[in-house]
Amino acid sequence: MDKKNLLSQMTLEEKASLCSGADFWHMKEIKRFGLPSVMMTDGPHGLRKQAEKSDHLGLNGSVPATCFPPAVTTASSWNTGKLEQVGRAIGEEARKEEVTVVLGPGANMKRSPLCGRNFEYFSEDPYLSGEMAAAWINGLQSENVGASLKHFAGNNQEKARLAENSVIDERTLREIYLTAFEKAVKQAQPWTVMCSYNRINNVYSCENQWLLTNVLRDEWGFEGSGVTDWGAMNCRTKALKAGLELEMPGPDGYNDNMIINAVREGQLDEAVLDRAVERLLEIYEKALKNRKKEYDAEAHHRLGREMAAESAVLLKNEDVLPLSLKKRYAVVGAFAQHPRYQGAGSSKINPHRIDSPLEELKKMGISCEYAPGYDLEKDIVDETLIQGAKEIAKEKDGVIVFAGLPDSYESEGFDRIHLDMPESHNALIRAMTEVNKNVIVVLMCGSVVLMPWRDRVQGILLAYLGGEAAGGACADLLTGRKNPSGKLAETFPLRLEDTPCYENFASEELDVLYCENLFVGYRYYDWSNKEVAYPFGYGLSYTEFEYSDMEVRWDDRQESGQVTLNVKNTGDCSGSEVVQLYIGKRETEILRAPKELKGFVKVVLEPGEEKHVTMILDKRSFAFYDTSSSDWVIEDGVYQVCAAASSRDIRCEQEISVSGVKVCNAFMLKPEDIREGETYRFTRGHLEALFGGNLPLISDEKRSLTARIKKVLEDKKGMELFGDIIQKSMEPFKGTDKEEAMLTMIYDLPLRGLVMFGATDYADIADRVEEWKKVGKEGVDN
Repeated sequence: MDKKNLLSQMTLEEKASLCSGADFWHMKEIKRFGLPSVMMTDGPHGLRKQAEKSDHLGLNGSVPATCFPPAVTTASSWNTGKLEQVGRAIGEEARKEEVTVVLGPGANMKRSPLCGRNFEYFSEDPYLSGEMAAAWINGLQSENVGASLKHFAGNNQEKARLAENSVIDERTLREIYLTAFEKAVKQAQPWTVMCSYNRINNVYSCENQWLLTNVLRDEWGFEGSGVTDWGAMNCRTKALKAGLELEMPGPDGYNDNMIINAVREGQLDEAVLDRAVERLLEIYEKALKNRKKEYDAEAHHRLGREMAAESAVLLKNEDVLPLSLKKRYAVVGAFAQHPRYQGAGSSKINPHRIDSPLEELKKMGISCEYAPGYDLEKDIVDETLIQGAKEIAKEKDGVIVFAGLPDSYESEGFDRIHLDMPESHNALIRAMTEVNKNVIVVLMCGSVVLMPWRDRVQGILLAYLGGEAAGGACADLLTGRKNPSGKLAETFPLRLEDTPCYENFASEELDVLYCENLFVGYRYYDWSNKEVAYPFGYGLSYTEFEYSDMEVRWDDRQESGQVTLNVKNTGDCSGSEVVQLYIGKRETEILRAPKELKGFVKVVLEPGEEKHVTMILDKRSFAFYDTSSSDWVIEDGVYQVCAAASSRDIRCEQEISVSGVKVCNAFMLKPEDIREGETYRFTRGHLEALFGGNLPLISDEKRSLTARIKKVLEDKKGMELFGDIIQKSMEPFKGTDKEEAMLTMIYDLPLRGLVMFGATDYADIADRVEEWKKVGKEGVDN
């Protein structure tokens, strides 16, 4: 395709039209140039292609597809090779359904375990998240199907996600919230990058030139197109100038006309539009090369089972696992028969089939009797169901309890307000410990949960959300057919109040202050000396591993090196170990975590087998982002290089001297500035110091311009102008278990967000807002 020649033949109207979707899922076609209708659809743990009625929250049906484990699960595998296979399989299914771009993966950090969408994200650590995202993208794109890396950036809560302002200092933004995206872009070159809904430092992501052009393209070398999250557009011309090519969804000519008028009136250089269209033509060119392909659904199901088994984390085992074919067990908990296997929202897949853990255990010859123990539909303690479970548990050799979080507890669109499991699940587990001394809990959830009973049970297997083959994977692990090898990609705290952003997460304020700074996840717990339930990187096995003979080599001139060591399986069964590389600096002039993940390798070992493993070092293994020089800089001095089985289980450590610069106030604050007794505390004042004074907050004028719908409806005129749209938006949810959650989500939207629900269009919103302004009211930006 000669893109420049094609561009020269297009009218202004045709060029503008390509900058928005034709409908919910398709880019526009231009038949006279042979440009096809290109389809994008949700992922990222499977294909959510809606052949008929469309929506972005998983409400309407989609074609059958393999439901693989989501990111929260696959990240715990620490197996980039296996995840690349999953990406490739999803690419095969996309080709079968003639889908050109799959919307994923999600590389946002798990700033808080309360984020309702954490099941779609990999980790609290940017290095691990970036490695996993790159692997998934490389797998998908090997099938000539494009990825859409999301949600770029600073999107770490669902509360008011279309209006909130993430206030993040630059070093924290660079080191924590952008690094995973950077690694994915540099290592995999996704076809598109999807901007997030929120502002970053008072600039919407969709019109943030520093983010979309200066960083993404000029620094990282991104070659693809920028696309909005569905409904994330604010001002179309500002976004185009910033480097955002495609607005989704469509159709709506309002913003296309805005582009056309801006060019004609000299407010937008047509060269900017041409640049955007030329980038979009790359997607059309790749789409034209694609050929429909069949896939083996059974093989993909097996791959999903392998991935789920590879990812589950054994948290506790006091000689109760693996299960014995010679013993009799009680299997309790409704999830045993109807497993929770994926999250709720836009990533919800229509699976080919769903494995039941109960049936899979029976297939493997486990003698067991089942009782539901709790009601799947009601969040209440049912004493009759619990009593039924107790009756079958009394005389058994052990009890396997399937518990966790139902859909109503975690979903796109709203955040959790606590870390508790349903009381009906906790009550069942407590009841089982009263009648049987051998209780094993299998947890099916998409994020961190508190376990008030963990000292009373003998085994805990964290299955997370295992996809359609979750049941088979659980059976494989419980019976010992597979040896657990997952390691936590997030920290499990002892209580919600211990989490680093506890005081600054999902409040009613639109300005969200990232006062915890660099100290997210294990960085914070290590830095503040807090005890945790289970540390980052933790996971048990049915065997044991020994580390030895670590050697660290580093070349200052080449800024490269490697860490080597031997790992031995000292047990009596085969297993896989994740060797984690952490680097820290005890004597430092800057704020930094005690140690940070800088490498990992997963190695498979037979009983008694020993292998030599290698992990690569580069400049970024030691560097911090120096805002005074706008560059990555190594601080001169001695570093601790650690090979570990978790962030708190260091097996080998060696100190090395690394040449760099002497740091003099490069980060505004030093460790002693935020010391409070024996621990550390970061405050709003410290954040202000990093910004050199005033924080980039939403002004009072802009605050009124982004009034959320709930506030607008409190006004009589607001209800008169917008009440009917709200009512129409809520129609699909009436009488469903999503009604309350969706109403909460809609109330948090700015008025322009109503377009997402298909209840109106931009032109209608614009007309109503003009009426709103006439009576002295305001409700949307621009």
